Amino acid sequence: MTHQQRLSIREVDPGAYTAVLALEKHVHSGPLEPELLELVKIRASQLNRCAWCLDMHTVDARKIGVPQRKIDLIAAFDEAPSLFTERERAALAFTEAVTLISHDGVADDVWASVTASFTDQEAVSLLMAVAAINVWNRMNVAVRTALSD
Repeated sequence: MTHQQRLSIREVDPGAYTAVLALEKHVHSGPLEPELLELVKIRASQLNRCAWCLDMHTVDARKIGVPQRKIDLIAAFDEAPSLFTERERAALAFTEAVTLISHDGVADDVWASVTASFTDQEAVSLLMAVAAINVWNRMNVAVRTALSD
């Protein structure tokens, strides 16, 4: 089955695209390390089935030195605790909870792991990073943004 791109948000409404890009730039200007941001983006994109974002962020993760084995096992991070730091596991569990927020909200144990591993400022930055990738995922999946070859 071939999926054709429905429209280009950037071409139809550049202001909408620019608004989300501003949030993304804010996230990257914050205190979180680039490797952690890529792990978060990959996990949310897996959950949201956004091929376009998965393709981009797995490439970006490799470019900044995230080991391929870690990228391969992001979906099973809780089954590979020796591969992921406590901070990464907290961020990935939080990413899952926020991405799937309609299921169970953000459980107290997930929140506790975030506050144990992140300062308040970092926790806000993490929340904004998860929110941003979820917006990108929803935009790209809804309009069927085409993968580039």
